[in-house]
Amino acid sequence: MSGNPKNAQGANTMWGGRFESAPDDLMTQINASVDFDRRLYAQDITASKAHAEMLVAQGIIPAEDGGKIQAGLDSIGEEIEHGKFAFKHELEDIHMNVEARLTEMIGAAAGRLHTARSRNDQVATDFRLWVRDALARSDDEMRDLQAALINRAEAHAATVMPGFTHLQSAQPVTFGHHLLAYVEMLGRDRGRLADCAVRLNECPLGAAALAGTSFPIDRQASAKALGFDRPTANSIDSVSDRDFALEALAMAAIAAMHLSRLAEELVIWSSAQFAFIRLSDGFSTGSSIMPQKRNPDAAELVRAKTGRISGSLVALLTVMKGLALSYAKDMQEDKEPVFDTFDSLSICLRASSGMIADLEVDAEAMAAAAGGGHSTATELADWLVRELGMPFREAHHVTGSVVRAADQLACRLDELSLAQLQAIEPRITAAALDFLSPTQAVESRASYGGTAPTQVREQVRLARERFL
Repeated sequence: MSGNPKNAQGANTMWGGRFESAPDDLMTQINASVDFDRRLYAQDITASKAHAEMLVAQGIIPAEDGGKIQAGLDSIGEEIEHGKFAFKHELEDIHMNVEARLTEMIGAAAGRLHTARSRNDQVATDFRLWVRDALARSDDEMRDLQAALINRAEAHAATVMPGFTHLQSAQPVTFGHHLLAYVEMLGRDRGRLADCAVRLNECPLGAAALAGTSFPIDRQASAKALGFDRPTANSIDSVSDRDFALEALAMAAIAAMHLSRLAEELVIWSSAQFAFIRLSDGFSTGSSIMPQKRNPDAAELVRAKTGRISGSLVALLTVMKGLALSYAKDMQEDKEPVFDTFDSLSICLRASSGMIADLEVDAEAMAAAAGGGHSTATELADWLVRELGMPFREAHHVTGSVVRAADQLACRLDELSLAQLQAIEPRITAAALDFLSPTQAVESRASYGGTAPTQVREQVRLARERFL
């Protein structure tokens, strides 16, 4: 059912010349985006100033009007920053709100600003600028998390803990080595981020609605003024492309997945059953009914927000998948998932950095667990191959028999005596006993990228060079 009757006088003054009456109230609600795209105000003003400067330089608009436009846009930016700007739903979006206010300030000269551009290339430019800024912030936050992880890794280069596969005790590793795995993940995330920033950095301004313009504009000048590498090459693609947003969301979804894996381990490690770490009060909460509880809520929320970020990627892929070229209003739905994703990614990165920097490590608990599950069995198999020349499959079988014997005696491998080992394989010597120790097992894994403390310290050094 329609709302209040409309007439021509109520039509939008920015585009209403074609219409005899104003939109229905419900149309205004579904069409308006200013409640969320107002976040583009700084980018919109920056791009508008660059456009006006180019128009003046090309002799398309008078220099006097260009000066008024520049001053007016600066004033509008200050109004918005100080909360003195009145956003109006009937003006639909940030672009028309800014232009309408500019008209109030400087009069008819404001009408020259939209020469040789459309809201289509305007929003495509503003949105690229916003995503570019968001990527730069994310890169800084990822580097901060890498720094926290690298610092912890250096401090715990020799702290022995169990390494897992299938969440079962596999082989001893060091806590520092484990943390450096996340440094590598974040390094790849930053690589994807940098790739996205390179492909993003082309300027759509000047593509106009979809076909370019008949005015003698200088798109290279506009692109340079806004810090882009070049103008976009095809005017149709310029206004219909959202690959840059999708790629940014894909990068964020993968990064969030990495953060979720780290968060999951923080949850597990801080449980009473593991007690490897203790999260600080700053990143833990209590229970309203159980006084003893310390809940790892920060980690759990980092883990949960991954679903939200992944959902944003799927949402925008779904919006874009059926759109014929060029621009369609569907693409207005591109901004909220991107804004929400980078808000969520930012708080997850900063919370993860805080948790890593503040956590307490129980090295004794880690060391005690490191030998569980017969985690040094592979070391014995390797010793049989290396020292006795035994084929690995035979060594695997012999070691399996040793593990079975330890199970029957309800002891760890490093608690077996030499006589008990020789009862299974007479050629085993006392030298093999050293390799059943988790500490010795870790020290022996000195291959490049391995878990030996010497290697961990070297990888810490290299990580600082590569990432910080």
